[in-house]
Amino acid sequence: MTEKTRSPALMRSLASTPHILLVEDDPEISRLLVDMLSDNGFSASAARSAWEMDGFLGRGQVDLIVLDLMLPGENGLSICRRLRASSDIPIIMVTARGEDVDRIIGLEIGADDYLPKPFNSRELIARIRALLRRTRSGIDSARERAKPLAFDGWVIDPATRRLCDPEGVTVALTSVEFDLLLAFCRNFGRVLSREQLIESVHGGPVGQIDRSIDVHVSRIRQKIETDPRDPTLIKTVRLGGYMFTPQVEEG
Repeated sequence: MTEKTRSPALMRSLASTPHILLVEDDPEISRLLVDMLSDNGFSASAARSAWEMDGFLGRGQVDLIVLDLMLPGENGLSICRRLRASSDIPIIMVTARGEDVDRIIGLEIGADDYLPKPFNSRELIARIRALLRRTRSGIDSARERAKPLAFDGWVIDPATRRLCDPEGVTVALTSVEFDLLLAFCRNFGRVLSREQLIESVHGGPVGQIDRSIDVHVSRIRQKIETDPRDPTLIKTVRLGGYMFTPQVEEG
């Protein structure tokens, strides 16, 4: 598996104004959200299609994407899957559908968060800030705690935000997956509740706790467990949460 490119959010100065790209085909909704984001201190742009989105990304000006599920042409799920093949840029998926399966699929293919329509604009702002804070604080944490950690032949490096398997091959992780695995490594042998895991990746409470954390844990298991159906590295603790079982040492 090849290493993915870093998103502009990780490469640009931390002092810059975050640029949020809305991928939404409804011009009225786009206009309202761009105005709202601008009023809350963000730089915001709107793309009506995957083609327009690719144009913005090609210019390297995007720190986070708010991605609508239902789009003409290439839909949000396809776009998310394609982005995750080459980039770890934070993605919040927005869906008007009511079924949980749509949201779960979005998380499974790499979205960092989701919001169902209609949503409260203040909640969108809070989630954007939390996701950006987590992404950027990861850089600060890497500077302070830059030593790689090793477990069961694997190596996770906070400084480069890379995970390498026992053969030294880089394994692609989303931003949330990386931060969850890093939290597990730094708390190995301890039971971590879903609330604690949510706080570890968002830098603090972000509201109602949902089960999306289970989807992210499932995706990590698919990548590091010998048999994800019978996990041995990340154990589920009934009525408790999860526990990372291997010994972790500084690499």
